[in-house]
Amino acid sequence: MSLNLNKIYPVIVIVCIVLSIYYTFLCIEHPYVGATVVIEDDSLIVDEIEPKTWAAEVGLEQGDKLIEINDNDPYLHYPSIGFGQLEQVQHLIIERNGQNLEYFVSDTLITHQNLFMLIIPLTSFLLCLFCSYFVYKSNKRLNLASAFLLVCFLFTIAMAYLSGSGSARGDLFSRYLNLSLFLLVPVLYMHFIYQYFLESGKKLFSKKFIQVGYILVLFNILGEITQDIFQFSYIFNKLSNLISFFILIILTFVLKFSGLRKVKYSEQAYFVKIIIITNILSFSPFVFLYILPYIILNKYIFPPTFLASFILLIPFSLVYQFLATKIYDIEFILGRLRYYALLAVIPTFIFVGIMLAIKESNPTFYPIKLSIFIYLSMLLVFYVKEIFDFRFRLKRFSEKYNYQDSIFKYTQSISKFNNLDQVVTELKQVITDVLIVSRAYLIEVDKQKRILSVDVHAKEADHSPYEKEVKNVTAEIGKIIEVDRGFLLNVGETEDRSYVLLCLSVLNTPKLTRDEMSWLKTLSFYTNVSVENFLKIEELMDHLQKIEREGTNPAWLTKLLFSIEEKQRSNLAKDLHDSVLQDLVSLKRQCELALTELDSAPYELKEQLHEMNSNMTKIIKTTRETCQELRPQLLYDLGLVKALNKLVAQYQEYVAFTLRLNTGNFNVNIDIDTQLNLYRIVQELLTNAYKHSEAKQVLIMLVCIKDKIVLHYEDNGVGFDQDDIYSSTEKMGLSGISERVKSLKGTIQIETSKGGGFKVVIEI
Repeated sequence: MSLNLNKIYPVIVIVCIVLSIYYTFLCIEHPYVGATVVIEDDSLIVDEIEPKTWAAEVGLEQGDKLIEINDNDPYLHYPSIGFGQLEQVQHLIIERNGQNLEYFVSDTLITHQNLFMLIIPLTSFLLCLFCSYFVYKSNKRLNLASAFLLVCFLFTIAMAYLSGSGSARGDLFSRYLNLSLFLLVPVLYMHFIYQYFLESGKKLFSKKFIQVGYILVLFNILGEITQDIFQFSYIFNKLSNLISFFILIILTFVLKFSGLRKVKYSEQAYFVKIIIITNILSFSPFVFLYILPYIILNKYIFPPTFLASFILLIPFSLVYQFLATKIYDIEFILGRLRYYALLAVIPTFIFVGIMLAIKESNPTFYPIKLSIFIYLSMLLVFYVKEIFDFRFRLKRFSEKYNYQDSIFKYTQSISKFNNLDQVVTELKQVITDVLIVSRAYLIEVDKQKRILSVDVHAKEADHSPYEKEVKNVTAEIGKIIEVDRGFLLNVGETEDRSYVLLCLSVLNTPKLTRDEMSWLKTLSFYTNVSVENFLKIEELMDHLQKIEREGTNPAWLTKLLFSIEEKQRSNLAKDLHDSVLQDLVSLKRQCELALTELDSAPYELKEQLHEMNSNMTKIIKTTRETCQELRPQLLYDLGLVKALNKLVAQYQEYVAFTLRLNTGNFNVNIDIDTQLNLYRIVQELLTNAYKHSEAKQVLIMLVCIKDKIVLHYEDNGVGFDQDDIYSSTEKMGLSGISERVKSLKGTIQIETSKGGGFKVVIEI
């Protein structure tokens, strides 16, 4: 019968709470002095003074001779003799320059030192207790060894940090506890990772490394006991402990990097990367700013109490893992306000630490007021950030559980698609981004609940175990059936079939929460609407293709074609009537007049014939221009650029404004329909400029930027009110331009104002 590890959890919690109370009492009862002592000439001499401590504030100096400690001989003070620490002191008499100076140690609860020795360690303990509770809750049924190891690691790191405050005060019990837990931190973390991946079916490294780690911890504890018994040098043991910790940290990094290579193509690779990054951020300051300088130079850059605060990143990273990847089946999602309330803890300590360092002499209640003010400010900042994220749809670093934005982005994306495959692909991507599942397959089922087709990327082993669930999920749109490795979702129906999405993960996934179910049903309803629309469009296209094959058009299409034809006839008739016909009538009258005067006035007849010849030349030119407008032959022969140059040259002959055309190196190969539409757009814009703009300068640019064709038109004419664009489209000819742009699947942007000119930018 296997041991129920969960029964040990309450015992661990009680022990840790008792220890936290003990260290809180110790910190209050014995304020931190911040001085070390050495024995010189049978006397205890002050050796070093730590900045921003009681010793520094009252003016203790290096070389001061200790006369009495707590009204007793200094040699009876164990912390000074055993560890060289002038701690657990209430009353002190020193000798300096032949004079005896008396001091009484007093301190307030909240100071620069207590922030890093008591407040932050207690906060770290509460955070670890918070994380461990949910791990314990999720592990009640499974009884996983990895979960128990994670709980042990969390409490070890919390108590190691908290016991450091007692060790710094020369407490013997704290010294042994701190050493043991301090060295156990990397070993337990390594053991947890090994066991977690072993339960997932992967072995990252050999268990012998873990055994070596535990042996190294035991070796250092025995060394500490030996030092106390035989009175060896305390400095030697301290160096040995730091070197051992450094070796264990390096070992964990090497093993995790080697393990990452083994799982880099699996689902666990992301989790390992997060662990590595968190370890680097948490332990690197302590290793490089305290351990290595102390080992090499016997000095440190920053005190360990400050550098140990970076360990807070480890429980925070685990909270992130719970939310983002669900490393255990924890059935909770923190509310946004509660989540940001948790995140605000670290910035609060940062601001408080800075302010205390600057204004150490403030009254007792000043740090408390400052802490409350900064915490509320940070809470407000995070909450306002959430509102802005929702308003402006800012892209997040992670899409996990981002339900609102994912629905918005999904609906925006599917509005641009034109077939069912694109919608299904986008749906798969959204679900795998937001939920823990890693794969999604589409299965089509007919009304008799027979499987018609399965996603080409799905293997037989993926869908065959769930054939019964596939048939049952077709009962209604949005129906969800959970399976051992994921779930099935009915995303759409037609008259003859249902569309089912099978979503799977590499590992067994936890049950879906109510929020997740609501989100999935919303996605399925949106998808079903898109499916219905696409099917209607496909039916219409099939009908049109059938009509084309049969050679007959429906009445509405015939009417439309005739209407278009009549419109073209009307335009052509109007152009010929207003130009060619009027000129021909005038020419006929001139001929009649010339015939009547043939005999009487030969000179005047000659002048009339010259005028008639000139008019006929104009008529020929106008007729050619009309034909050119109806069918620009140059466009078909030499291309769009040549045709536009010719068009601009024709307009420049009779318009009052200066006209510039810039086509650059426009040499894109586009079909004749697109060229013709662009030509007509430019033609309409020039006509508008001639008739309405009263401009002095007109600029037209046709360029290709990346994969887009951009047509830019700009004049400095009278313009019109931007709000009247749509009401003036018939007058200005913009309606036809907009329709042509729409037919090319492009976009048009119009900028104008009264007296401010007119600008059009078209992108295709």
